[in-house]
Amino acid sequence: MRRLRKWLRSKPNARLEQEVAFPEESFELAYDLEQNERKLRQLFPNCSDLVFRNVRLNAKTECLVVYLTTLVDEQVIEEHILKPLLASSESLKPYPEDRISVGKIERTKQGQELVRQLLHGYTAILTSMNEQAWLVRTNGGKQRSLEEPSSEPVIRGPRDGFIENISTNMGLLRSRLKTSTLRMEALTVGRLTQTQVVISYLEGIAKQAVVDEVRERIARIRIDGIIDSSYIEEFIEDCPYSPFPQVHSTERPDVVAAELLEGRVAILVENTPFVLVVPMTLMTGVQASEDYYIRWPIATFVRWIRFLFISIAIFAPPLYVAITTFHQEMIPTNLVISIASSREAVPFPALIEAMLMEIIFEALREAGIRLPKQIGQAVSIVGALVIGQAAVLAGIISAPVVIIVSITGIAAFTIPRYSFANGIRLLRFPMLFLAGTLGLYGIVLGFIAILLHVTSLRSFGVPYFTPISFGSIKDIFIRAPIWAKTLRPQIAGSEPSYREPEGQQPSPRRGKRP
Repeated sequence: MRRLRKWLRSKPNARLEQEVAFPEESFELAYDLEQNERKLRQLFPNCSDLVFRNVRLNAKTECLVVYLTTLVDEQVIEEHILKPLLASSESLKPYPEDRISVGKIERTKQGQELVRQLLHGYTAILTSMNEQAWLVRTNGGKQRSLEEPSSEPVIRGPRDGFIENISTNMGLLRSRLKTSTLRMEALTVGRLTQTQVVISYLEGIAKQAVVDEVRERIARIRIDGIIDSSYIEEFIEDCPYSPFPQVHSTERPDVVAAELLEGRVAILVENTPFVLVVPMTLMTGVQASEDYYIRWPIATFVRWIRFLFISIAIFAPPLYVAITTFHQEMIPTNLVISIASSREAVPFPALIEAMLMEIIFEALREAGIRLPKQIGQAVSIVGALVIGQAAVLAGIISAPVVIIVSITGIAAFTIPRYSFANGIRLLRFPMLFLAGTLGLYGIVLGFIAILLHVTSLRSFGVPYFTPISFGSIKDIFIRAPIWAKTLRPQIAGSEPSYREPEGQQPSPRRGKRP
């Protein structure tokens, strides 16, 4: 027994095989229809949503229709499968595919494949004296309608978002990229959930090495179930211990289409509205989709404001703590007197004071998210005002710290990508600790550590700082007009390619009147 346990510890996949038992082991269908029905009933015991319907095609042939009512469109089954099969016509051949009027029909002799397709919303038709089963695509069930994503609202731009149905999500991409070079490769991940994962990219634009790497990383995932695309994200990222996300997730089809046009690869996962896009760079985290829907001077100004507030979100509280604790000579006299008078009755040092307020602010933010929408915003806003005012009046917290933490919280809200904003929020705490112990030297050391980490970070082999270069400045620090961005970004070292001809700058036709 000890040897067996030792062997299982060294073989994680073997241990998974032992812990998870699967009744639908490989078996072949038989000629006997009753035997096949008996086997399927054994595989699905106590399943009230599994339907077995016997239909006689002619005097010699009988067939069995099997489907799961919770996964199919029963109207399609009734109109296009059962009615044609029940209609007696001796002139037709005794095969189901000659009678039904549904587009996609597959054949299989393997019982395991039959079970897998049943669980994906297919209807199985088995006939007597035939070891084959016909699989008819009848996917259906309840799904929510298309609506604007709540996590990525825009003022101007498309307002449809992905939903949990992967076929609908693929259609949203097809409707935007009407080209035969759009590839959709399907994989199945999760031994119990059998979750469908689709890799989407534009052939000829996406670098093949990145596509192969995405395919390989997903194919080697071994897990019993995939509930959300975040499961896939944690398996395929390059550095799992980094606070910065290396996989971009979004609910917006227009964002995914734009990323595909730049040479990236999208990963669609069944039963989730969040689509993953790789590789991700630092600039992906600070750019919003609305930047490309408003006038470029306004978008450039907003982008600079965003850069400024990202710096404030990381360094404002540490700078306050470092200066008030170690470097008071850097503060003007009137200001240092004001800060000293406000902190006169405060019993805590600046570091503990800032840490306490940051933790309270994060708790209020989390409470506002988890509470029902009708009262969540009110609790977070009123709670912050009441707690901050009461803490200042009680002399527990000084007023400057409340101001600094409030500005920092607002600054974090300006970051458009939620996962990237979470990493920025997390960096404040180690930076506060360094500032409270080493002063400005600690801040400098922390900044150098962040810079070294970000420059060494990779996303599917692509440096996190890509594509920061002189040629790509048009879409990083400024948002150049659409007609001025003639080259695609060079993702993963791909060769520069044109996405539009030069010389399209609009201008009035001189000497002519309309």
